[in-house]
Amino acid sequence: MDDSRLADLPAVIAGPILRRATPRRLVLWLVTSRPLALQLTLTADSSTTHGLEEATTRLRIGERAWLHLIDLTLAEALPQDRRIHYDLAIREAVDRDSATQQGDTAQQGNAAEWRSMRDWGPGLCYTAETLPNFVLRARHDDLLHGSCRKPHCPAPDGLVRADRWLAERQAEATQRPAALLLTGDQIYADDVAGPMLRAIHALIARLGLYDESLEGTEIASGRELYARDETYYHRDELLPAVESTEALRDKFFGGVRKPIFTTASADNHLITCAEVMAMYLLVWSPTPWSLIAVEPPTLEADEQARYHAEQQHIDAFVAGLPQVARLLAHLPTLMIFDDHDITDDWNLTAAWEHAVYGHPFSRRIVGNALIAYLLCQGWGNDPDGLREPLAHCQRWLATGSPEGNLDGEAQDRLITDLLRFTGWGYTLDVEPRLVVLDTRTRRWRSERHPHRPSGLMDWEALSEFQQDLLGQSSVVIVSPAPIFGVKLIEGIQRLFTWFGKPLMVDAENWMAHPGAARTMLNILRHSRTPQRYVILSGDVHYSFVYAITIRQRQHAPRMWQVTSSGLKNTFPDTLLDVFDRLNRWLYAPWSPLNVLTKRRRMLIEPFRPERAAHGERLWNRAGIGHVRLTPEGSPDEIVQLGADDTDTPFAPEPT
Repeated sequence: MDDSRLADLPAVIAGPILRRATPRRLVLWLVTSRPLALQLTLTADSSTTHGLEEATTRLRIGERAWLHLIDLTLAEALPQDRRIHYDLAIREAVDRDSATQQGDTAQQGNAAEWRSMRDWGPGLCYTAETLPNFVLRARHDDLLHGSCRKPHCPAPDGLVRADRWLAERQAEATQRPAALLLTGDQIYADDVAGPMLRAIHALIARLGLYDESLEGTEIASGRELYARDETYYHRDELLPAVESTEALRDKFFGGVRKPIFTTASADNHLITCAEVMAMYLLVWSPTPWSLIAVEPPTLEADEQARYHAEQQHIDAFVAGLPQVARLLAHLPTLMIFDDHDITDDWNLTAAWEHAVYGHPFSRRIVGNALIAYLLCQGWGNDPDGLREPLAHCQRWLATGSPEGNLDGEAQDRLITDLLRFTGWGYTLDVEPRLVVLDTRTRRWRSERHPHRPSGLMDWEALSEFQQDLLGQSSVVIVSPAPIFGVKLIEGIQRLFTWFGKPLMVDAENWMAHPGAARTMLNILRHSRTPQRYVILSGDVHYSFVYAITIRQRQHAPRMWQVTSSGLKNTFPDTLLDVFDRLNRWLYAPWSPLNVLTKRRRMLIEPFRPERAAHGERLWNRAGIGHVRLTPEGSPDEIVQLGADDTDTPFAPEPT
């Protein structure tokens, strides 16, 4: 390890992020510049200190970057509905070279003093507090949720708004939410601003993140890729354009040149695992930005103008990161991927999968994003369920050479296993039960019509989902895409699919595939499944609320579709206004068009945003959703906390 470069780095680069948390188990995520010994002091009525050597998995991800995954089991249960302060103290290894080689001996022979968070992390505390704290709620009846956080979107950041909101309530345990649910698109690996990509490359160099070889392209390695200024705003030209995809382009885009990756913003698409890992650090922590000097690359005049315009949005985004880091240190946070965490239209059709996974370069790009998701998001949701993939990833990272290169063949084997893995979804046995759906990797593929959209979950995954519901009186479901979406928009997507162009309109909704739609609706209608469902979703870049009941059935289950999107993204205003008005006219309760939908046996009643001036049902404002539930599991309060501090409650239509 280069000690001269290490001396200028803070010990902690990002985190801690509080992940899954129960009275007898705490899961935290941390990235450091060196392997550290850790100990955790928890204080409620009294203090207890826990050594974390056995509870910590250390993964070296670069010459000066270590991922610390902390999974602490507690012999004595922590109190619920009370504030618990915590101090994650750090201590450096004396024998640093040995610790670097072994990765598991950072605590041995260490005579250094412990450094409290009061010393290394005071910015993570709220005013008048000296340490961060969390609350373990006895019931998960108060939740924050949101999706779609694009750093260079002009809108303000919903996570910054959530921090301001929590700052007003953090002193009172009963006013704290039970969890923060991030329901998809926590990063945009496929839509990256020029200044962000430049910062990613600077951080890779600063931390010495591991490099990799690249196949299926003219560029041999990540280092060669980062050194080429001409790849800024032109990465779409690097993406695979092989003969096997020409028919797909003709089918989906009428012959217009389009790479395998279907996003319209692929010109800065992240490629290497190091790039995606650096992106996570840069969107969750202010510290990495303080370690790098970002100079613009050599660009053409029009690209320079775009770069400088994007720089303003990135600067505003970075200014809010101290609040984001503080929020993530205080709230138990659960996550699930959607497409932009990997790439736009991820697994949309069987034909898409065949094209992307059949080419070594595109397969590597998707696989790298999935590796980073495992390390930065997935593991903290369900450490037990992801133990085997994590162990495989640990073996791959151990292949890092002194020159900072990873074994490419081992990387490809890891990617193969991750693409086959079926355990990304998870369930929390809390009250009410929380079921988080993987709607991306277990698709109901159309074998006869591979160009048509796949179902968001296949029959086997839906059967497992139904088992999670049995015996529950109420349940909260996280589905990244709304189960009950806007009928007009789904109709437009269906029309484009009929013409053979599903990728042009992102035709991904639960009703797009007959088998998946029918099975999901039958599950929700089943007499042995819960009487109350609250479905939390994102994805669409606008917010809305529907109440759903089954027509002509006594004691029918009651459902609420609550969609909050995006955290830092919005829908085009004029277009959404047109869609909103047309949807209200064409699919009014008396409209015969309702008979043509798969939900004709269900009565869907839209809630009205309180601030709607012209009868809008779709609310287009960046922010984060807040839902509070009754003891029976029905929504008591639904509010969109605007990132601009304008809060919008949703209420049923007056009768």
